[in-house]
Formats: sequence, C-alpha cells, structure tokens
Amino acid sequence: MSRSRAWAELLRLPALFTVPGDALSGAAAVGARPDSRTLLAIGSSLCLYEAGMALNDWADRAEDAAERPHRPLPSGRVHPAAAFTAACALTGAGLALAARAGRPALTVAVPLAATVWAYDLALKHTPCGPAAMATARALDLVLGAAATTGRTRAALPSAALLGTHTLAVTVVSRQETKGGSPLAPLAALTTTALLSRLLTHRPAGIPLDRPSATGLDGADGEATAPSRPVSGPVPATAEPAAAGRERLRPAHARRTTPPRSADSAWSPARALTTTLAATYAATAARPYFHATLNPSPPLTQRAVGGGIRATIPLQAALSARSGAGLTALLIAGLAPLGRRFGRKVSVT
Repeated sequence: MSRSRAWAELLRLPALFTVPGDALSGAAAVGARPDSRTLLAIGSSLCLYEAGMALNDWADRAEDAAERPHRPLPSGRVHPAAAFTAACALTGAGLALAARAGRPALTVAVPLAATVWAYDLALKHTPCGPAAMATARALDLVLGAAATTGRTRAALPSAALLGTHTLAVTVVSRQETKGGSPLAPLAALTTTALLSRLLTHRPAGIPLDRPSATGLDGADGEATAPSRPVSGPVPATAEPAAAGRERLRPAHARRTTPPRSADSAWSPARALTTTLAATYAATAARPYFHATLNPSPPLTQRAVGGGIRATIPLQAALSARSGAGLTALLIAGLAPLGRRFGRKVSVT
C-alpha cells in the first residue's frame, strides 16, 4: 500500500480526471460525436500526461529534496531510475495509441510529447515555461479533434481558451513553494473572469443553422433538419390572392424573419453553458482571491489546486458552447470523482 501510494503521489492520480475532457471537448469543437478514435486519443493523453508528471519529479528531484522532501523521489519511496523509466514507457505508449487513432492524431501527439519533455527538462524554470505548459494543454484538446475527424481548425478557438487558463495556473504554480507577489494570482483571477465571459458567447464558427454533435442547435436547442437542394432558380414565390387566384411576388420582396441573436436567445443549451461557465469561475476564483490577499505557500498551493480542478468545468463549458450538451454533462461528471480522490492524494 505504501508503494502504491508513493506512485499515486508521483503521478498525481487525481489530476487524471482533468485529462479526458481535453479530447472530448476537442471532438465537440469540430462538431463530432466521440467514437473509438476519441477513446484512443483519451488514452494517448492520459499516458502523455502521466509521463510528464513522472518526468517532472525526476527533473526536480534535487529541488524537491530541499523544498518538498516528502515527495516520493527525495523521500526514497520511488527510485529516480524507476520514475524516468516510467516516463519513457508512458511516452511510448501515448504515441502508439495516437498512431492507432490515425496519422492526423499522431501528427499532433508528436509535438505534444516533445513539448512535455521540453517543459520538464529545459523550459520549466525559464520565462517560456508557462507558455510551454499552455501549449501542451492546447495541443491535447486539438489531439481529440484530430483523432476523431482529422480536422483541427475548428478546435483552435477552444484550444486557445483552455491554453489561456493553463497559462494562468502555471504562472501561479511557479511560486507555490515559496509564496511571493500577489500579482500572479490577481492576474489569474482576472483571466478567469475574462474566460468566463467569453464562454457565454457562441463561437463565430458555428452558424445558427448548423446541427451540433448532439443533433441540437447549440443556441436554440432545436433539432435542425437538412434542407433539400434546390434544383433550379426560383425567381418568384406564389401566395394566394384575396379572390382565390395566385399572384406572383418577386423573390427579393419576400418577407423574412431576422435570426435571433445567439447571445440574446435563451435556450437549454445556452443555460447549460452559462451554468458551467459559472461553475468554472466559482471553482477557480475563490482560491485565486485568497492567494491575492495573502500569497503564502499554503494559499498559493490551494490556488493552484483550484485552478487544476477548474479545468473540468472549463472543458465542459467549452463542449456545451460547441453544442455538445451530452458530452458537457459527461465531462462535468468527472469533477466529483476528482474531488473525492483529491482528498487522499494531492493534485500539486
């Protein structure tokens, strides 16, 4: 049991619940339902994420010996060679699963793995560290889109929002062992407020008449049916005259109803997105606010933990924003599990 707990601490197992939502929200962003290739992308993400965790502690073992001697490597509960071997094996498994999902997925997984290794071995303590971590998380979302459909462009806005959140969390985490300036948690708090606002707006790439991955329009929650193609020009429309005869009216004179604004129309899908965005804000904002008032190591560590846990409602909100309500609810269901296991093993 002691050995198992040591590995659970090394790999930060409760943080694993923040990973599946990357691939699922990536699939939702390109308007696709999750399938077997999405599951392969999730497996690849889990392996690469855990590889990064093991490699992180291996690279920081000397620093942890001075600042966090209770960690598995400096305490001697896990041998450094075993941690490095696990990082290599998990990276290989992650790339193999991505290859099974198809060439587009492997094309994304390779730079993702390279970013993870570059962050842990070279970039973590440089000014480029937070940007590298944000890039890795954004690529993980794109991996889900690439594996599911082979397309990635539509997933880039969601990836940018997720990467921005990760950037803010990583900046705060750089001072979690020593404390420091309140500027980092204040910036993260501001970022959370901005992202929460952006989440409640429909992505520009989803028109009002496009069916979503759940079969419902993301703004109105109404089923949309494909329109039949018109075989030829229709110069005029017919409407009944008062005397029972038909009179022709030019097509350009037809009365049309302007579409409802996606930001003003209420719908179940929009309500779900707003609820999840509020949950994201509440999860991250409170610990950020406390760390802003007192940037001590304990409160800063709580802020980092809150930012990590807030990743799940953020992923769920991104999926709901893309019109995938069922996927959003599935992702949101991972949050209670993460909290439950987080009481036993720290996510930081």
